[in-house]
Amino acid sequence: MPDSISENVGGRSAPRVSLIIPVKDEEDNVVELVDEIEAALSGISHETIFIDDGSTDSTLSKIEALRQDCHSIRVIKLKRNWGKSTAMMIGFDAARAPVCITMDGDLQDDPAEIPAFLEKMDEGFDLVCGKRDKRRDGIAKRWPSKVYNQLSRWILKTELKDMNCGFKAYDTELARRLNLYGDMHRYVPILSNMKGALITEMDVNHRPRRHGTSKYGAKRIMRGIFDLFTVGFLLSFLERPLHFFGRIGIVFCLAGTAIGGYLVVLKYTAGAAIGDRPLLLLSILLVTTGVQMFMLGLFGEAFVYRSHERPALDMLGKEL
Repeated sequence: MPDSISENVGGRSAPRVSLIIPVKDEEDNVVELVDEIEAALSGISHETIFIDDGSTDSTLSKIEALRQDCHSIRVIKLKRNWGKSTAMMIGFDAARAPVCITMDGDLQDDPAEIPAFLEKMDEGFDLVCGKRDKRRDGIAKRWPSKVYNQLSRWILKTELKDMNCGFKAYDTELARRLNLYGDMHRYVPILSNMKGALITEMDVNHRPRRHGTSKYGAKRIMRGIFDLFTVGFLLSFLERPLHFFGRIGIVFCLAGTAIGGYLVVLKYTAGAAIGDRPLLLLSILLVTTGVQMFMLGLFGEAFVYRSHERPALDMLGKEL
């Protein structure tokens, strides 16, 4: 998390929706974006929270100029680039509305879709995910995203078609309970599902980038794949660590025992010397490592148990 944050907040009553928009070097887009937001949300009380994530151009100064005439705008400036996940978490904490909507600041997300998001939230959903039916990006972004979505559906057992779309509506309380870091913002639906959220998906209009350059690169592809396996592990074994480490331990122990058994048979049937064989060392290593993995799983189970243990009522207070 950043060391310090400067925030400009007006003392107004809670709005209907908080728009959370992380921006970095979007000086050519913010003016047009604010105009479209104000047109789309005419008659709907709202606040637009821009999170300046270490911009090096005039993005921040343009937002501050817009704020002089548009009092629904709030600005949070980060001291350096912390990444989208951190920017979103800061926005969720700052939001004053019961519903948050995240969108990108590059004009590819269409603000005209916001009322439709609010209608879906009124139906009782905790999270509404945008699905870009006709994505307006180059092939260098579309194909990696398509492969990533296929992997996500296979590993995470999700039916969502577009996990990577940042255009989403959240129940604010749910959003604040999410633990986003690194590139974990990509897995908001999975993390929300782990907390029991009611989730749906809706088609949204996606537009080509008009100004500036994409922040998407090869490094993000690799980070996204690693985070995919992290979320898969959390989804399957967060509260059952022994099921993960125990399986590995059992495999190692069985392999070590099988190798040891082979050497014993070899010794007593063929009279072969086994004391200096590398296989003997491998057998001992596998069995020892297997026991350690199993014990690690048990320690994990103990930690999970204690973290879920309810304190006695008299430690918290007493009934009057």
